[in-house]
Amino acid sequence: MSDVQPNRNVVVFDYGSGNVRSATRALAKVGANVTLTSDRQAAAEADGLVVPGVGAFAACMAGLRAARGHEVVGRRLAGGRPVLGICVGMQILFDRGVEHGVETEGMGEWPGTVERLRARPLPHMGWNTVDAPDGSVLFDGVEKERFYFVHSYGVRQWVMPPPERLKPPLVTTSDHNGDTFVAAVENGPLTATQFHPEKSGDAGLHLLENWMRSL
Repeated sequence: MSDVQPNRNVVVFDYGSGNVRSATRALAKVGANVTLTSDRQAAAEADGLVVPGVGAFAACMAGLRAARGHEVVGRRLAGGRPVLGICVGMQILFDRGVEHGVETEGMGEWPGTVERLRARPLPHMGWNTVDAPDGSVLFDGVEKERFYFVHSYGVRQWVMPPPERLKPPLVTTSDHNGDTFVAAVENGPLTATQFHPEKSGDAGLHLLENWMRSL
């Protein structure tokens, strides 16, 4: 689209989980030179890396570790290179997930626990608004729009204390029948959404375009 820099190389990391085809198509639609691959070198060198995820926290984490994707994400973040997590691809960035009484270690980029939502019905499926903070780059121009969610688990409490010298993360929340959860995080090169921007129509494309500009 008009003001997105052309020829930005984006890798959608294919580790066996996620709506990889939908994400690939959506990113291409907003001008990315997008590749779907499990190749770690390509993922490490791309201008932007997308980590999708659907299903169970434990299964996604196991798949990512088997593909050594967690190492790629860690190296990219250490170098300040952008990463976008989507749905369970966001959840595994936290310390741990608890499903059916089983606790699984996550990537630990942010403190916090992914747990079952308390509101009913579950899954939380369909279109919902978000509460984006002032200064959000990701939601610029789509603050009042609806995005497509499908999940039964989420981070119900943001527990990261504000850093002393760095800009604090921007945390966007949403609400499902009175149960508030983290819907997105903007934290320097690391960005993530609980909803599916690739399934969120024009609003989702606009959001991906915003992320593309940040590359």
